[in-house]
Amino acid sequence: MSRGKTFLGIFLFAAFLGTAYFAYSVLSSHYKPNQNESAGTLSSQGDKIPAPDFTVFDANGKKVKLSDFQGKPVVLNFWASWCPPCKGEMPHFNAQYQNAGNDVVFLMIDLTDGERETQTKAENYVKEQGFEFPVYFDSEQQAANIYGISSIPDTFFIDQDGYIVRAYQGAIDEKTLAAGIELIKNKRV
Repeated sequence: MSRGKTFLGIFLFAAFLGTAYFAYSVLSSHYKPNQNESAGTLSSQGDKIPAPDFTVFDANGKKVKLSDFQGKPVVLNFWASWCPPCKGEMPHFNAQYQNAGNDVVFLMIDLTDGERETQTKAENYVKEQGFEFPVYFDSEQQAANIYGISSIPDTFFIDQDGYIVRAYQGAIDEKTLAAGIELIKNKRV
């Protein structure tokens, strides 16, 4: 009797593996990654991906839209104060904001879920670190959903015409940030 149970167990396990392999094969053949899944995959040469509009909130609860900054180059960054890679890149964003803040709009979007991340936690972190860039709060998760944010940090470089010309998933260094800013500052379509 135990041989029968062993055989049945092996058979069921093999059936499970076969089903899992089949499902993986079918699903992966239909999967099409979106533009923000690979670091820097968008080029400034040919890809014309319009930056979707969204609404977030400033520190006073006033609605702010990406379209409010039409005609200006934008650095769009999604982050949270609990995120170690986000914390690692924040000093670079602050330094670049101090250098280019008059020429480029910085939309530092805090993913405010009300539990793990609150507006108070984010504001306290920014204040403690002495960062000067403006922070906006995605308390309704609209921007994150529109941009397909599944992990943070994520950074998008948007030219003055409203097109995403570079996108990076994960933390970026100051050299990469500066290069992205130069690309959108100097982009003339």
